[in-house]
Amino acid sequence: MMQHSRPEGNPLLDFTSLPRFGGIRAEHALPAIEWLLADNRAHIEKLLDQGESQGEYNWDTLVQPLEDLSHRLSRAWSPLAHLNAVVNSPELRDAYNACLPLLSAYMTELGQNERLFQAYRSIRDDASFNQLSTAQRKLIDNALRDFHLSGIALDASERARYREIVADLALLTSHFEQNLLDATNGWSRHVTAEAQLAGLPESVRAMAAQAAQQRGLEGWLFTLDFPSYLAVMTHADDRALRREVYEAFVTRASDAGPCAGRWDNGPLMERILALRYEQARLLGFASFAERSLATKMAGSAEQVLGFLSDLAERSLPTARREIAELEAFAREHYSVDALEAWDLTYYSEKLRQHTYDISQERLRAWFPEARVLAGMFEIVRRLYGITVRAREDVEIWHPDVRFFEIVDGGGELRGQFYLDLFARASKRGGAWMDECIIRKKSADSVETPVAYLVCNFSPPVGDTPALLTHDEVLTLFHEFGHGLHHMLTRVDYPSVAGIQGVPWDAVELPSQFMENWCWQKEAMVLISGHYKTGERLPAETFDRLLAARRFQSGMKMLRQIEFALFDFRLHLEYSPEQGARVYELLAEVREQVAVVRPPPFNRFAHSFSHIFAGGYAAGYYSYKWAEVLSSDAFSLFEEKGLFNVDTSRRFLSTVLEQGGSREPMELFIEFRGREPRIDALLRHSGIV
Repeated sequence: MMQHSRPEGNPLLDFTSLPRFGGIRAEHALPAIEWLLADNRAHIEKLLDQGESQGEYNWDTLVQPLEDLSHRLSRAWSPLAHLNAVVNSPELRDAYNACLPLLSAYMTELGQNERLFQAYRSIRDDASFNQLSTAQRKLIDNALRDFHLSGIALDASERARYREIVADLALLTSHFEQNLLDATNGWSRHVTAEAQLAGLPESVRAMAAQAAQQRGLEGWLFTLDFPSYLAVMTHADDRALRREVYEAFVTRASDAGPCAGRWDNGPLMERILALRYEQARLLGFASFAERSLATKMAGSAEQVLGFLSDLAERSLPTARREIAELEAFAREHYSVDALEAWDLTYYSEKLRQHTYDISQERLRAWFPEARVLAGMFEIVRRLYGITVRAREDVEIWHPDVRFFEIVDGGGELRGQFYLDLFARASKRGGAWMDECIIRKKSADSVETPVAYLVCNFSPPVGDTPALLTHDEVLTLFHEFGHGLHHMLTRVDYPSVAGIQGVPWDAVELPSQFMENWCWQKEAMVLISGHYKTGERLPAETFDRLLAARRFQSGMKMLRQIEFALFDFRLHLEYSPEQGARVYELLAEVREQVAVVRPPPFNRFAHSFSHIFAGGYAAGYYSYKWAEVLSSDAFSLFEEKGLFNVDTSRRFLSTVLEQGGSREPMELFIEFRGREPRIDALLRHSGIV
C-alpha cells in the first residue's frame, strides 16, 4: 500500500502485517493518505459538477458515493491510528502525527464546502426526501447539522480561522496523549528488598518479578501500568511504597512529582481549552459545553448540571457514612488516625474483606480469561442467537492478540473483532472499543463490521493463565457491549451504522447494559471456573460478592460525578480573561461533591485523557446519563427473565441493530414502553 501510485489490496492487512508494522514511517504513510485525500477531492468535485449539469442531486448520485469515499478513507486510516495506540513507537508516532493535520484539514474542508452543503440541502428540501428510508433521512439531517457545526455560515476569514483551530486541536490532543504514555512508561520502582513486598499477593509478586526479568533486573519491578499501580495501592503494607507509587501516578505528565516538567501537559490543557472556546464562539455558542450539547441527548447545560447535582445530593449522605465507616475501621483495627490518599484503596480493601470476606485478588482464581470469554460468548448466544468463534488465519500486531467472528442463527457473518487484553509498555492505558471497519452495503455485498476490543489486564505469568478480577470482568463485558453495538448493526450506511451518529450521551447504553450480567447467578455459572479445578464460583462466595456490590457505592458515584461536573464546568465557564482555572475549578467541584480530598501535589487533570485527548470533552456526564438508560433497560430483564427471548431480541432489534439511524430516546421508548426512570440506577447502586 505504501506507494505513490494507487494503493491496492486491503489497507487493514497491509498496515497490520507483522513484518512491516514496526517500520511504518511518515514517508511511507504520507503518500498513501495524500493520494486518498486527493482522489476523494477529485471525486467530490466530479459528483458536484455532474449534479449541476443534470440540474439535481439525489441519494444515488451524491450521498451514496460520498459514503463510499468516506468509508474507504476510514479503512485506510483506522489501522495506523489503532497501532499508534497499541504498539506505539517513534516511527508509528511520526507517521500518525504527519497524517493527522492532513485528515483534519480535509474533514474541515468538507464541512465548509458550500457547493456540497447546497447539494445536501436541495436533497433535504425535495419532495422525494420523504421516500428515503429512516436511516437515509437521518444521515442527511445529521450532515446538514454538521455543516453548520463546521462553520458553513462563517465568512471567509472566520472559516480560515476555524480550519486553523481544528488542525491545532488535532495535534494538541494527540500530543497530550503521547505525553501521558511517555510519562506512564517513564517511571518505575525497582524493589530488591523482599520486606517491601509485604501484603502483596503471590500473583502480583510474580508479575513484578517477570517485569524485572524482562528488563534484565533482579528482584521486582513496579510500573505505572494500571494493573501494577492498582496492585500496590490495594495490597502493599509498606505505606511509604504506596505513597511513592501514588505520587508518581497522580503527577504523570505534569509540573509535579518525580518527573516534574518532563512531559508537562499543563500548557497543552490551557491551549486546548482556549481553542475549544474560540471554536464554539465562532459558531455562535456561548461556550464549548453548549457546542458539545448540539450533538447529544441532553437539551441544555442547565439540564446536565441539574442531573449531576441531583445525583450528587442523593449520593452524599451515603458517601459520608461510608468514609466515616472507613476512618473508624482504620482507627480501630490499624491505629491509623488520619487516612491519606494513598491509604484509601488499601484500607477499603481491608474493610471489604472484613465485612464481606471477599477479595478481588482471591476472586482471580475463579476468573481465568479463557473461561470468562467462553462464558461471555455463551451469554450473548442465549440473548441474541449469535455464535462467537475464533479465527487463526488473520494477521495480528502482537502475539497476545486474537481474532474472532460472530455468526447469527441463520449462518450470516455479522461481525469480526480483534481482542487485545493485556498491558504492555508500548500500549495506551485504559480499555476501549474502536472501529476497524464499519458496516457498509454495496450493490452486491455487505462489508462486515470489524472492531478492536482493547483492555490492559495483567498478562499470564509463567505457566499460570491470565486471571481476572471481577472488576476486570466488568470491564471486558463493558467493552464487548460497545463491540456488539458496532458489529450487530443492520444499518447499511457507515455514517449512521453501529456507534456512528449515536449521541455521545447514549453511546454507553449497550456497554453498561452488558455489565449487568456479571452480577447474575445464572451468568456466573457460565463465566467462572477455577483455573486449577474448573470448579464454578461457590454460591456462598457469589452471595458475598453480590452483597459487596454496593460497597462504597456512594463514594464511587460521587467520584464519577466529580469528574463529570469538573469536565462540564471547565468547558462551560471558560473565559479568555480568567483562563482555564483548572485546579481552582476542580477545588470548587470537590467542595460541592467530594468526601475525599487529595493532596496538593495531585495533578489528576494532567492525565484526564477522556476530555483532553478523547471524545468526552463536555461529555463525561454521558457515563451517568447512559447508566440511567442501561439500568432501566436491564430492569425489564429483571421483570421478564434474564434470558427471556422476547425481551433480548427486542433489545437487539431496537437498540443494537439500529445504530444512529434513529433518535435514542425514540428507540428506548420502543424497547421499554416508556421514557427512562432513575429508580433502577439508584436501586442497583444501593442509593435510595
